[in-house]
Amino acid sequence: MTIADVLAVLDALDAADVRAWIEGGWGIDALVGHQTRDHDDVDLAVDSAGQGFEHAITALTAVGYSATLDDLPVRLVMESSEGRSVDLHPLRFATDGSAVQSGHSREYEYPAAGFTVGRIGDRAVPCLTAALQIDFHSHYEPRSVDRHDLAQLAARVDETRS
Repeated sequence: MTIADVLAVLDALDAADVRAWIEGGWGIDALVGHQTRDHDDVDLAVDSAGQGFEHAITALTAVGYSATLDDLPVRLVMESSEGRSVDLHPLRFATDGSAVQSGHSREYEYPAAGFTVGRIGDRAVPCLTAALQIDFHSHYEPRSVDRHDLAQLAARVDETRS
């Protein structure tokens, strides 16, 4: 996925009034402020309130995506015929701004302070905080791309402390 692809997905969701935050590799690149590697997909945490998740599916279908992997309640993967991929993660928000993503055997908690704004290309985009990204990456054995992402994030955190 290119920067333009990610921004087009966000535009489609914005037009449908769907709230979504970038997570995963693109989310870390948003925090770092520039693209650090090639990405196969974009991971999005989606507010499922008021049919938000269904609206996200409809919006992405309208721009050429179709569901290819249904692993709900955890995620739904949608792909375009050109090979672009969007991994949607439905969230249920509480009144305090925190959210929960249901899993098959556990729930994943998103604290209210876990949502922020980063940058992709020349645009400010909603994404998850560094602390939340690091926490999520600690729940599985990291792949080489995960190690790369976390190193980029660590370098950025070190820069801001200097």
